[in-house]
Amino acid sequence: MDFYKRMNIVCRAIPEGKVATYGQIAMLCQRPRNARQVGFALNRGLAGDVPAYRIVNSQGFLSGAASFEHPALQCILLEQEGVKVSEDGCVDLEGYGWKPSISEIYEFRRQFGEEE
Repeated sequence: MDFYKRMNIVCRAIPEGKVATYGQIAMLCQRPRNARQVGFALNRGLAGDVPAYRIVNSQGFLSGAASFEHPALQCILLEQEGVKVSEDGCVDLEGYGWKPSISEIYEFRRQFGEEE
């Protein structure tokens, strides 16, 4: 399955009120070295209609401001879901980071057509 289709499946699964990192998305798409490709795809809309504002860098910083209509839009959307963003534009990954369950990971594999 195409990487961008995988991204669409994974990004749509990020729950409201949680964030994921670019690297985490790449890993869940079974392409652990493709974190930059995740950012590129989100910037260009290649993964389709996904909640891109829920994706942050590996330290929890909002790094996609250039991809939104307004630089503060990512922060606004996250705060509307109850995610606290610090003044320096960082999210606490311990508290708000998405931790997919094993069953969710198996479901991604099934949807990717990689059942065993």
